[in-house]
Amino acid sequence: MYISVHICLLVVVSEIAVGATKVRQNVLFMIADDLRTSLGCYGDSTVKSPNIDQLASKSHVFLNAYAQQAVCAPSRTSMLTSRRPDTTRLYDFESYWRVHSGNYTTLPQYFKSTGYNTMSVGKVFHPGIASNHTDDFPYSWSVPAYHPASFRFEKEKICKGEDGRFHANLLCAVNVTEQPGGTLPDMESVDEAVRLLKTRTEDDAPFFLAVGFHKPHIPFRIPQEYLRLYPVEQMTLAPDPDVPKRLPPVAYNPWTDIRKRDDVQKLNISFPYGPIPKDFQLRIRQHYYAAVSYMDAQVGRLLSALDTLGLAQTTIVVFTSDHGWSLGEHGEWAKYSNFDVATRVPLLVYVPEDPAPHKGSSFPFLDVFSQSEPTFENYEVVSNMVELVAVFPTVSHLAGLKTPPPCPDVSLKTELCTDGQSLALVFHHKEKRKNRETLAFSQYPRPGDTPQEDSDLPYLKDIKIMGYSLRSWDYRFTLWLGFDPKTYQVNVSDVHAGELYMLEDDPSQDNNVYEDSDHGAMMRKMTNLSTTVSVQTRMELQLLHLTAGMKRSRGKAWR
Repeated sequence: MYISVHICLLVVVSEIAVGATKVRQNVLFMIADDLRTSLGCYGDSTVKSPNIDQLASKSHVFLNAYAQQAVCAPSRTSMLTSRRPDTTRLYDFESYWRVHSGNYTTLPQYFKSTGYNTMSVGKVFHPGIASNHTDDFPYSWSVPAYHPASFRFEKEKICKGEDGRFHANLLCAVNVTEQPGGTLPDMESVDEAVRLLKTRTEDDAPFFLAVGFHKPHIPFRIPQEYLRLYPVEQMTLAPDPDVPKRLPPVAYNPWTDIRKRDDVQKLNISFPYGPIPKDFQLRIRQHYYAAVSYMDAQVGRLLSALDTLGLAQTTIVVFTSDHGWSLGEHGEWAKYSNFDVATRVPLLVYVPEDPAPHKGSSFPFLDVFSQSEPTFENYEVVSNMVELVAVFPTVSHLAGLKTPPPCPDVSLKTELCTDGQSLALVFHHKEKRKNRETLAFSQYPRPGDTPQEDSDLPYLKDIKIMGYSLRSWDYRFTLWLGFDPKTYQVNVSDVHAGELYMLEDDPSQDNNVYEDSDHGAMMRKMTNLSTTVSVQTRMELQLLHLTAGMKRSRGKAWR
C-alpha cells in the first residue's frame, strides 16, 4: 500500500449554510507553467512573490508535492484525469487520451456534470493534439476555451537583440507598449478571467474557472522592469552546477529546447554536457526569477478581482504548477528529468471558513515595485509527500462532490476513477508527524542509454527506456527500465541504470549510491513477484531491500 504526495497546492474551500441548504462552492483553479518551488512561501529568499505568499498565508501549503511526469502535456493530462502517465499513455504531445487510451472523465468535466459552469482561460490543458485541438471542449468546458491572441508571438522573432534586430531568444525582456497589441499573454488571460468572474456574480449556478499562466515558461518574454528586482550582479549560480560524476547518462537531460534559442546558439555550447558560460547562467536565473514575479503580479490581479467581486468567501482557490524547472542544478536546465527540481511543484489550497460577511479585503493586490516587502506566514503546512494525481479527488471532496473511487489495477475502460489519494483529511486534522509511508512517483521516457537530440521529448515510437522514480522522506530511488512503445509494457528485469540518493546527507541529489548497494541481490529477490504487481509497489519493495540497514533520518524535527 502506498500513498503518493508532494506538490505545492493551495486550496480554498468555503461552505455556507443558508437555512438548511448548503450553497455549493465555486472553484478557482490556477496553474502556472514550469514553476518550481521558487516562491517565498516555500522558503526561497531570493524571489519576490508577495501575492502568492499572501494566498499561502490563508491556505494549506503542501511542501512536498510532485508531478507525475516533468513535461507539460503528460503532466497536465495526468493531473486533470487523475491517472498516471502509464494509464493515459501520453508521454509526448502527440495523442489525445480519449482516443489513444480511454474515455477518462476530467476534473472540470466532473464538475460540469454536477451543474457547474466550467470555463478555461489560458494554458490549462496542453493545447494541440493532446487535448484534441479544442482543450477537451465540449467534454470539460461549458464554453470554448479562451487563449490570448498575443501568445502566437511567443515563438516568433520578436526579441530585440543588442544588434537592433529581432530574434527568437531565450532572454526576451520587452517594453510591453512596443509588443503587438501592447500586451502579453498572461495579462490578456487575466483580463478575460476577470471578465468571466464579473458575469458570475449574479448567477446562482456555481462555477469552476481554470486559469493557466504561461510563465515562467520560456521564452522569458516579460516586462523589462521586472529585471530590476534581480540585479544580475546579485544573482548566484546553482549550488551544484556540475553534472554529478555518478549520474547515469540515461538520466541526463541535454536541454535541447534551450539550445535552439537564437541567443543560446551564439554561445556555441558543446552537446550534450557542455556547460553554459557562467555569466549567461546568471542571466538565465535572473530572467526566470523576474518571470516568476511577473506571473505573481497576474495572480494578484486575479485574486484581487475575486475579492472585490465578493466571491472570495464562496470560492475554493487552488494554485499549482505542471512541473518544476532546473536552473543549472546537476548541469541541467529546463524540465525533462526525475530530479526534485523538475518534479516538485507548489501546491496551495485556500478554503474560506467564515460564512459571515467578510470585513476587509482577503486578497488586496500587492505591487512588488511600490510596497515594502510584506512578510507572511503560511496558514497550514503539510510536509508529507503528495502527488498531483491527488488534486482531482481532493478538490471534489472539498467542493462537496462525491470523491471518485480508486482506479482498479487496469482502468483503461473505467471512465471515472482516481490514481490519487484524496488529501481531504489534512483539512480536518492537523498533520502531526512524518509519515514514512507517503510516497510520490514520477516517470520519464528516454530514446536510448545516452543523451541524444530527442532525449528530452522522444516520440512514443522512439521510447526504449522508462525511468520510474520514487520519492520518500529519506530517499529518491530511480530505475531506468526497458520499455516497449507498441505494447506500453515495461520489462522490470531489463534494468539499464539505477539511482539512489540518501536525502539526509544529500538533499540536492548529487551523490548516486545505487552502485554501492546490493542491487543484484535485490533484483534476485524480486523474481518471485507476480507479474501483476504494479511498478510502484515493486519499487517500494525494492527500496526496502536496497536500504535495509542504511542510515536514514530518525530525528524528531521534521519540518
